Amino acid sequence: MQVDPEKASATAEFDGRTYYFCCPRCRSKFQNQPGAYTGSSQALPSRPQKATGEYTCPMHPEVRQIGPGPCPKCGMALEPAGIPTGAADPELAAMTRRFWISALLTLPLLSLMLLNFHAARPWIELALATPVVLWGGWPFFERGWTSIRTGNLNMFTLVAMGTGTAYLFSVFAVLFPSSLPAAFRNQAGQLPLYFEPAAVITALVLLGQVLELRARARTSSAIKSLLSLLPRTARLVASSADRNSPFPQVVVERDIPIEQIRAGDRLRVRPGEKIPVDGIVLEGTTSVDESMLTGESIPVEKLSGSKVIGGTINGTGSFIFEAERVGSDTLLSQIVRLVAEAQRTRAPVQRLADIVASYFVPVVVLVAIITFIAWAIYGPEPRLSHALVNAIAVLIIACPCALGLATPMSVMVATGRGATAGVLIRNAEALEVLHKIDTLVIDKTGTLTEGRPKLTTVEILSDFSETEVLRLAASLEQASEHPLAAAIVTSTRERGISLQKPDSFNSTTGLGVSGITGNHSVLIGNRNLLDDSNIPTGELASRAETLRISGQSVVFVAIDGRPAGLLGIADAVKPSTFEAVSLIHEEQVRISMLTGDNPVTALAVAKHLAIDDVQPESLPTQKATFVKKLQSEGHIVAMAGDGINDAPAIAAANVGIAMATGTDIAIESAGITLLHGDLRGIARALRLSRATMRNIRQNLFFAFVYNLLGVPIAAGILYPFFGILLSPIIASAAMTFSSLSVITNALRLRNVKL
Repeated sequence: MQVDPEKASATAEFDGRTYYFCCPRCRSKFQNQPGAYTGSSQALPSRPQKATGEYTCPMHPEVRQIGPGPCPKCGMALEPAGIPTGAADPELAAMTRRFWISALLTLPLLSLMLLNFHAARPWIELALATPVVLWGGWPFFERGWTSIRTGNLNMFTLVAMGTGTAYLFSVFAVLFPSSLPAAFRNQAGQLPLYFEPAAVITALVLLGQVLELRARARTSSAIKSLLSLLPRTARLVASSADRNSPFPQVVVERDIPIEQIRAGDRLRVRPGEKIPVDGIVLEGTTSVDESMLTGESIPVEKLSGSKVIGGTINGTGSFIFEAERVGSDTLLSQIVRLVAEAQRTRAPVQRLADIVASYFVPVVVLVAIITFIAWAIYGPEPRLSHALVNAIAVLIIACPCALGLATPMSVMVATGRGATAGVLIRNAEALEVLHKIDTLVIDKTGTLTEGRPKLTTVEILSDFSETEVLRLAASLEQASEHPLAAAIVTSTRERGISLQKPDSFNSTTGLGVSGITGNHSVLIGNRNLLDDSNIPTGELASRAETLRISGQSVVFVAIDGRPAGLLGIADAVKPSTFEAVSLIHEEQVRISMLTGDNPVTALAVAKHLAIDDVQPESLPTQKATFVKKLQSEGHIVAMAGDGINDAPAIAAANVGIAMATGTDIAIESAGITLLHGDLRGIARALRLSRATMRNIRQNLFFAFVYNLLGVPIAAGILYPFFGILLSPIIASAAMTFSSLSVITNALRLRNVKL
């Protein structure tokens, strides 16, 4: 079958040659087995990926291994070292399945607590708890054993010890009840069983793992969203001979996969399409929306010789450009790499508990061993039984439940409290670190400002009326594609001024527009446009400079050959910004503004808002570099922004803060999102973070007080003086009470004033 290249519906490259197809289905068949159609054994080049099979730990980036598995240091699930591919996370699926099955078995187990005198109760509990502890909690036992074997004690060590001790003791009590001494029994002569605590702890830890893995999946989705900015195909403009076509010297345009673009290729971008790679405009003029990469709301005019960026969106014009940087060399790819690297340097909040556990676990184990030896040698008869009872009591009372709940309960309550105040906590680690920050870096456009250009100033010469100048200017601008034209037209209509269709219209690239409307000759543009028409601008020039200093873009207007006035267009500061800056300063935090604006405009805005420092003309990579520079000087930095260009800096900062009114990329890269785009939310988040950290310290105090008092009592320190022994039942009650105290204290965060 012969396919005309100019009419082909799909193309594919193989072995240095382009093949043409009548439909995408035929191309798919060819791509699956190209050798069957060409006689070659080579495989068709596909989308390049860096999937090397290497995995790393988000907490310990130095850990590297081939294939998935738990981290040998902290026990967390490793993740691919390269850019996420979007494949389902097997660890999340496994933990979710274990959690739901364990939860279903634990609920009836808890209800059996009411059946204390039922003869079959121990066997029913054994049957329900066994799959929860041994199957649901098996990953924790594996990681706990690894932590002991490698000497890297962590939370999984505590979980394995707590659930394992409770479960094994209970199994022994069911299978060999007569072997246990009377000290185990209550007044009714019953043996205590700890199937419920073992199963409940297992289910709760599984839930924590599911929530953590989901949060980590959302983190990688920021990179996936960045990659989705690029189109799947590009429009190649070339002679057919360049691609081995049987029709030589015929200039053709056809769509090719973006992976096949090479430096030097000529590509056409039609109105509304995404630009596939970085390059230089050869033919045509247009305006390009670069806000997703630069954060600036006003589209940028592109002429012959202008640079364009892959992932940005073309306006209403069509143009041809030459590809310069493709694949991993494009600006967007560099941003993706920066975000990925910055995210890998983050440490989860669980690291605090692991550090505490590294000291706590050895002490508890040592105390239990000493308790067993002391009672076995010096205790009353039966010595071994008393030694076993007290050693188990030490382990039971030192169960990690309270320690494990100390941080997540406070974070959980604080997250809900923040949501009611318009502060969405996306990352528990951000909540922990936020209270330490001393520097806040803020993007201007869309963060400090509304992110939408508006007509803010109208200065009219005495010979004209404001209404007439706006009516004529906006009427003519209706036919313009210039980015500032929409602001003039929209603002004029909002003032209730009616417009009319222009009689003639002419656009002069780089200068402005001119035409006839309402029987008047109208010129709108920069000063050079009026100078070229011999219209005096002296009186307007000084006023224009004043407007520029105040941060506005200035448009000159002339009517019937005479200067008529100036139109000042600016991105208005949000009404809440002034109060927000003041509140943040009250929290002893220094503010630095990053923006892509020119120095004059940037300094004007910074002075107006009483901002401490400003960095104008900041590119995406420069913003991240500035954040890292502050960190190298010893500052704890928070970064607030709303554009894709802010994503690397947000990810590199100690705490990332995004506006919910901004792009999804900035939101996904941030640990904290301000739901209403209100910067006063940063001050609320600061107060919430500091209150939460106080609450966490209190919870840890409660958890350790019970252990510091309970462990010695469980070991039998009071027995020589008062004859008091702490049975495992009381130890379990103390453990439960310590957990309740932690939960109750954490609930106080619901009433914290923000």
